[in-house]
Amino acid sequence: MPSIRNLKTFLAVARHGSFVAAGHDIGLTAAAVGLQIRGLEEELRQQLFDRSGRSIVLNTAGRAMLAPLADIVARFDALAPPEQGESLSGKLVMGALVSALMGSFADCLLSLTIQNPALDVKLFSGLSADFTQRVEKGELDAAVVTQPPFRIPSSLLWTSLYDEPMVLIVPRQPQFAIAAEPLAILRESPFLRFDRQAWTGHLVDKVLTQTGATVREGMELNSVEAILALVRQGFGVSIVPKLANLQWSRDRALRLISLPGTDVQRHVGLLERREHGRGRVTAAIKDYFAGR
Repeated sequence: MPSIRNLKTFLAVARHGSFVAAGHDIGLTAAAVGLQIRGLEEELRQQLFDRSGRSIVLNTAGRAMLAPLADIVARFDALAPPEQGESLSGKLVMGALVSALMGSFADCLLSLTIQNPALDVKLFSGLSADFTQRVEKGELDAAVVTQPPFRIPSSLLWTSLYDEPMVLIVPRQPQFAIAAEPLAILRESPFLRFDRQAWTGHLVDKVLTQTGATVREGMELNSVEAILALVRQGFGVSIVPKLANLQWSRDRALRLISLPGTDVQRHVGLLERREHGRGRVTAAIKDYFAGR
């Protein structure tokens, strides 16, 4: 029977893609990591990684093992008694939108780690679509993502945390002539568009459809943070979610405008597997937002 130590090493290598980086994460030398992986493969009687020089990636068998082995490790860790009363402990591996870290989830994360000092949160930033596959495979325990625009696999669960209305942002000192009416601003100003392939990009398209406005296409970016920076410099206007934690009224470089006849909101929620070993932690995240 493989040891929990070897299973944790396997998960670290799967996360980092190298023995050296995995060793740094779990406090072992690269050689020790390699020995544990070879031992695990011998016990399971199958190779789990494809090796090429310094590169090591999960093969088909390894990918199939990832979610069940991650669940075994999480359930084992959950058996340990809490260090302080009912506090949460162990490692939580999560993904989160960069814009969520700029918004309400940052407060939740701070509160969670202060109240549970034995909880070790490893956080990855990225896009919603990428996180869906990683949660399903067991590479992540959960992820904070925009509501998927399609039906998610039955093995996954998405829980709404908070909503953000989609708004028009314009620079206070534009480098172009700017109209007075919101729809005229949309039609006549350079438009900085959120990536059409991203889930938030679908919401931007929905807003434009509701307004009936044809925009002057400018740059297309996959980061709300980058769009905000360019609008502040006066390069264009954009439609973005009104991030819940930013003090918009104090921003001296841009202003928000509600678009008439639109009601589109970005729904931000927690994506997790229906069955996993870190349920107490994800329940605490959902309780934080339910109590607001």
